[in-house]
Amino acid sequence: MTLLLRSLPLFVLAFLVAGCGTEMDTKSPAFYDNLASPTAAVNPAVAASMISDYRRLNGLAAVEVDPSLTRMAEDHARAMAKIDKVTHDPGGRGLKQRLQAVSYNAKVAAENVGAGYQTLAEAFSGWRDSPPHNKNMLMPAVTKIGIGTAYAPKSKYRVYWALVLAQPDER
Repeated sequence: MTLLLRSLPLFVLAFLVAGCGTEMDTKSPAFYDNLASPTAAVNPAVAASMISDYRRLNGLAAVEVDPSLTRMAEDHARAMAKIDKVTHDPGGRGLKQRLQAVSYNAKVAAENVGAGYQTLAEAFSGWRDSPPHNKNMLMPAVTKIGIGTAYAPKSKYRVYWALVLAQPDER
């Protein structure tokens, strides 16, 4: 073995030794984070990146996270979790009324809701594979998003999702 080590060029030996003390990053990407826990929350920036990449693949512009839309989506997800039901109008308030409640003027707006997806990757795939939800993600005019989740431990779904997509009206 010592003969072998002596015959190796110094830079190869240094490379081998340098690799001995390092650890590989084994953390999975954020879109695979399991959100079925009380402290977990979806990362809106990661969601915007994922949706933007998908939109670019389809010849569309990227989207950005909007704080008002995010608050609205988080409230919507919590409202669905509270009543344990997937709905576009929890408490009788549809998308238009909820946009008005956060003083968001939209030229165009749509939303995707869901439940039972444990990760952002699952929710995205579910919406992509559903023609009406996919159509919303690929609306050409959309430039902003907000996304929220809510954990419901006693529900068969465990995680509720709301995604709001919009183009602000700058007038």
